[in-house]
Amino acid sequence: MSHDAAVPDGRTPRHLWVVGILALLWNCVGAFDYLMTQTRNESYMGQFTAEQLEYFYGFPAWVVAFWALAVWGGVVGAILLLMKKRLAAPVLLGSFVAMVVTSIHNLLLTDGLAVMGAGAAAFSAVIFVVALALWLYARSQADKGVLV
Repeated sequence: MSHDAAVPDGRTPRHLWVVGILALLWNCVGAFDYLMTQTRNESYMGQFTAEQLEYFYGFPAWVVAFWALAVWGGVVGAILLLMKKRLAAPVLLGSFVAMVVTSIHNLLLTDGLAVMGAGAAAFSAVIFVVALALWLYARSQADKGVLV
């Protein structure tokens, strides 16, 4: 389907800009958290207990790699969405899958829930829903021909 068939007047739907900007802001927060954790920024990491810091700094390399794919894939996917590129959908799917892998490690394969508390599981659920919704949105817009 052509872009013109999806949007009769040829303009980009306003919701694409709203979703894209919110997605970029949301994913930039995740990228900031990743950077602050990986660089062990003292002022940022000072909010955590010694046990929590040990937990974060003890992630195996494969978990850090999946975390990076999740956050940076989200940022790139949001930018691609704003650029109206259909590549946004598979990039956001990859980000979502990487986030799921990271969450499985953090909440099920380790004592992350005990270390971080129930709030971590609740926040992971929010991240899951947002990442899934962004992928579904991008896929829908690609199917409609809005993303080319």
